[in-house]
Amino acid sequence: MEQFDAIVLGAGGAGLMCAAVAGQRGRRVVVLDHGTEPGRKIVISGGGRCNFTNREAIPERYVSANPHFAKSALGRYTAQDFLGLVERYGIAWHEKTLGQLFCDGSARQIVAMLLDECDKGAVTLRLGGQIGEIGHADARFTVAHHGRRYVAPALVIATGGPSIPKLGATGFAYDLARRFGLKVVEPRPALVPLTLPGEEALFRALSGVATPVVAGSLPVKGRGASFAEAALFTHRGLSGPAILQVSSYWRPGEAVTIDLVPGAAPGWLREAKRARPRGTLASVLPLPGRLGDALAEVIGITELGTATDRVLEDAERRLADWRFHPNGTEGFAKAEVTVGGIATAGLSSKTMEARHLPGLYAIGEAVDVTGWLGGYNFQWAWASGWAAAQAV
Repeated sequence: MEQFDAIVLGAGGAGLMCAAVAGQRGRRVVVLDHGTEPGRKIVISGGGRCNFTNREAIPERYVSANPHFAKSALGRYTAQDFLGLVERYGIAWHEKTLGQLFCDGSARQIVAMLLDECDKGAVTLRLGGQIGEIGHADARFTVAHHGRRYVAPALVIATGGPSIPKLGATGFAYDLARRFGLKVVEPRPALVPLTLPGEEALFRALSGVATPVVAGSLPVKGRGASFAEAALFTHRGLSGPAILQVSSYWRPGEAVTIDLVPGAAPGWLREAKRARPRGTLASVLPLPGRLGDALAEVIGITELGTATDRVLEDAERRLADWRFHPNGTEGFAKAEVTVGGIATAGLSSKTMEARHLPGLYAIGEAVDVTGWLGGYNFQWAWASGWAAAQAV
């Protein structure tokens, strides 16, 4: 039986960050994980270059049953704080669109940096082997792992959600949280492609076609957001950055609205008719040819001059608010993250500690806080891990 000040379950971004910061505060920390490699999601993220944070990581860009919960952690450990750490390690980086920061080289540089930070805090890493029985008695947590038993007054749940199961992701965090009396908001796949039903097979036939759009979920009970990015038609439905963003808000049975001609001024089709009465609708649509042809077929307009102004106005409205009715998503296997998770109502927003059970903490993707696409979820991992590390 080995004694520590804190046991961190999960060697992902949040767990490594928490362990490193707590270790450097003088705490004796052990990190336990069933996988043999730390930071597996970090390694594959951003096409192998890790979109490690976003300059615009503000609470309003996170999805949670409590939209205010993330404010404390994000405000106390910012994107600039993590960027400062990256720069101290001499890791070259670049900024893409919308505040997204990536490594110039390999995502493994971020993992190596976190492991080095853990070394500075004398953190013990124990990887490989299933986590076994977990108990709590006399203000101490006991965890069995790979033939050993670990004891500490603090236990940090940092095992993430079930997205990307091929990396070993499971719902372990939720089962453990429930055992200790924490509630769980229903987990759903997020940042995930949407699938279309058979009646919209016309659009599935456009597989591989991408175009800039403004995609949104219809506001329902305060939910809803829109995103001006690219949409991609796939053999199963819809994908691309704009659709992945919307998927975090979408619920089964709801429609997704897409402005296929963003920025088009009212009356643009009437003007096109005046200028080119013998032109076709497909030829004046500012869209890839295959998509323009498909939309013109569905709308039922061929030559512009044969359509009345009212018919053209109706076409404009439809193109600016095209309703798709997805029948599902591609599931956790293709989801980048999870919406839902351990309910924030049972946690302190300052320390991430369970309100009813001192010494129990939950951080990162395991918690019901999910960021937009583009480095937001890593920033939540760093910020929530840092917040818990101040308290363990």
